[in-house]
Amino acid sequence: MKSYDVAVIGSGPGGYVAAIRCAQLGMTTALIEKYSTLGGTCLNVGCIPSKALLSSSHHYEEATKHFSDHGIDIPGEIKVNLEKMIARKQSVVDQTTGGIDFLMKKNNIDVYEGLGSFIDATHIKIEGKDAGEIEAKNIIIATGSKPSNLPFIELDKERIITSTEALKLKEVPKHMIVIGGGVIGLELGQVYYRLGAQVTVVEYMDRILPTMDAGLSKELNKVFKKAKCKMMMSHKVQSVERKGDEVIVKAENKKGEIVEFKGDYCLVSVGRRPYTDGLNAEAAGVKINERGQVEVNEHLQTSASNVYAIGDVVKGAMLAHKAEEEGVFVAETIAGQKPHIDYNLIPGVVYTWPEVAAVGKTEEELKAEKVEYKVGQFPFRALGRARASGDIDGFVKILADKTTDEVLGVHMIGARCADLIAEAVTAMEFRASAEDISRYSHAHPTFAEAVKEAALAATGNRALHV
Repeated sequence: MKSYDVAVIGSGPGGYVAAIRCAQLGMTTALIEKYSTLGGTCLNVGCIPSKALLSSSHHYEEATKHFSDHGIDIPGEIKVNLEKMIARKQSVVDQTTGGIDFLMKKNNIDVYEGLGSFIDATHIKIEGKDAGEIEAKNIIIATGSKPSNLPFIELDKERIITSTEALKLKEVPKHMIVIGGGVIGLELGQVYYRLGAQVTVVEYMDRILPTMDAGLSKELNKVFKKAKCKMMMSHKVQSVERKGDEVIVKAENKKGEIVEFKGDYCLVSVGRRPYTDGLNAEAAGVKINERGQVEVNEHLQTSASNVYAIGDVVKGAMLAHKAEEEGVFVAETIAGQKPHIDYNLIPGVVYTWPEVAAVGKTEEELKAEKVEYKVGQFPFRALGRARASGDIDGFVKILADKTTDEVLGVHMIGARCADLIAEAVTAMEFRASAEDISRYSHAHPTFAEAVKEAALAATGNRALHV
C-alpha cells in the first residue's frame, strides 16, 4: 500500500489546486478522481464550457445585429452551426483538462482514477480503473456539487434537462423554459436566445439574481426584456410534464393563479447540492449536516482532525475561485503556516453580457445591519470607451462607510465587469476609502474609468463626466 502526506479526493478547482500547493510545499501528494478527465464540474461541464458557448454565441449576436453599425456588411445569410460550436466548446474543455494532467505530472502528483471512499481516517479505498487502497496522513475532501432538482420534476436529460445537457444540445430550441433566475439559468438562457430560441425564465423569487444587489438584478432584467425574453418573477413551479417533444410547465403566480408555459426544452436550474455520494465519510468520523455539507471549523478541518474539506461540499458560495482559495488555505495549514481567507471579499460574477460582478456588502445587507453608508454610482453610457464599442448598458456602484469612507461593497454591471471587479477586491483587501480609489489614475479611455467616477461620486457628488 502506497503512503502519502496528503491525499485529495476530487480534482475540481479546489482539489487540483490543493494538490499542487501541497506538492509545492514538499508533501507527497495523491489526487483521486472518479472520472477519466480531471477538472471536476468547472472544467468539464461548468465554468469553462459555458464560457466557451457564451463567447461563441456573443460573436454570432454581434455579427447578426451589430456589425452593420460598425460599417461591416456581410453578404448572404449568417447561420449557426451548432454542431461545430459544441465541438469548439469541447476542444476548449479538452485543452484545459489536458493542462491539469500536465500540472499533475510537473508537480509529481500521483493521480488515481476511480471512486475514492474512506476505510478509516487515514486509508482510502479506490474503486475503478486504478482500484486499490492508499494511506495518507492528511486527507482533503473536494468532491464538489451536482445540479439540484425539485422533488416533483423527473429529469429525462433529453427535453427536461440540467446545465450538463444544455452544454451539448444537438439543436437550437424553439422555446426554452428556464426554471430558476440565478447565474446558471441566465447564462445558458442567454446562449440560446442569442442563437434564436425563445426563452422564458420562471423564477420563484420576486427578482432574478436574488442574492445580489437589487440594482444589478433590475438592470440585467431590463437587458433580458429588451432581448424579448419573458421574465416571469414570483412564480412557483407546480409541475413539469413532457408530452412527446413538448414540455409543459405549470406555475402559480403571486395572485394564486395557475399559469402554463409550453416549450420544447426545459432547463432546470435551481441551484446545486453538495456531493458526497459513495464517500463513506462516517467511516472516518466525518460529520455531514442536514444540508448535505461536510461540517468544518474555521480551519476547514472536519470532526476528524486530519481530514479537511473545501469548495462546494462545505458551507459558503459555490464558486470555483472560493474553492481554489480554500485549497491553498488547507495546504498551507497542513504545512504549519497561518493562511487567511476573507469570505466577504470573494467576488461573485455572472458571465452574461453585460457582465455582472460584485464584492462585499449589498445595500440590503448594510440596511439590515444598520450601517450608515453613502452611494456613488456612474453609468457606462457616460464613458467614451463604452460609446466607442457600443457597450453602454450598466453602471458601477460603490458603497462606502458614511463616516470613515471605507469601501464596503462594489456592485457593477457592464462590459468587462468580470475583470474590473478585481480592482475593487484589491482596494477592499487594503481597506481603501472611496477617495483612495478616486485619486489614483485610470487609463483613458477604458471601462475602468467607471470605477474611478463611481468613487468620485461616493466622496461627495464629485463625478466628472455626468
